This record gives sequence, C-alpha cells and structure tokens, in this order.
Amino acid sequence: MLKEFKEFAMRGNVLDMAIGVIIGGAFGKIVSSLVSDVLMPPIGLLMGKVDFSSLFLNLSGTPQPSLAAAKAAGAPTINYGVFLQTVFDFIIIAFVIFMLVKQINRLKKPEPAAAPTTKDCPHCLSTIPIKATKCAHCTSAV
Repeated sequence: MLKEFKEFAMRGNVLDMAIGVIIGGAFGKIVSSLVSDVLMPPIGLLMGKVDFSSLFLNLSGTPQPSLAAAKAAGAPTINYGVFLQTVFDFIIIAFVIFMLVKQINRLKKPEPAAAPTTKDCPHCLSTIPIKATKCAHCTSAV
C-alpha cells in the first residue's frame, strides 16, 4: 500500500498540481496586495477619499466610528468594503489567468490530423478500409 501511494504521489500530474497550488497561493497574495495597496487607494481617492477596507454596515444600532471599533465591541457588521476588495482580487486573478491560458494555447502547436483509416468505394460509395483493393460490398476493384 505504501508503494502504491508513493507511485501515486510521484506521478507527474500530482506533482504538477501541487506546484500549481503553491504558486497559485503565492500569486493570490501578490494580487491581494496589488489590489489593497496599489489599486484601491487611488480609486478611493477619486471617489472622495474613501478607504474601501473600512466600509461597513453596522447592524447593532449602536454607532461605531470604525470597523475595528465595531469588531472590538462585538457588533454585528456587514463588511462590504472588504467584499469589494475581494471581488477586485478575483477579477484581476481571473483576467491574468485568462491571458496566461490564451498565450499558452497560442504557443501550442496544433495536433496533426489523424491519417484516414477508411475510404469510399468509387463504384458503390460504401466505406471500406484504406488498404482494401476490392470492395467488400460490390466486389469491384478499387
């Protein structure tokens, strides 16, 4: 059983998938930082000096000055600013992955068409093997 597990784990597809997951996680952190630290501040500035990560809806009825204060008080909140940043993260990641896949597919060589294995008899138009010299249907020489 241990031998089978080792063969399974060392198979190329499993290792490729593991590497992809690790690189994807690191890439996700980079994109999250790009969105929260580079893209969102100028967008917030253009929208009237809004910090998206601090946007929330307080459900407790007690006024809270900030999201951190509401969390410290244990007030229930809907953190739609954090949600917006996560949506931007997803859109950027999806776009970058789309562009990568598009470029990889463009670089791939198209597979050659498979050689035909059958042909049509010129007399009866039946399908016969490509190497046939006599039609099995009408017995004509082909």
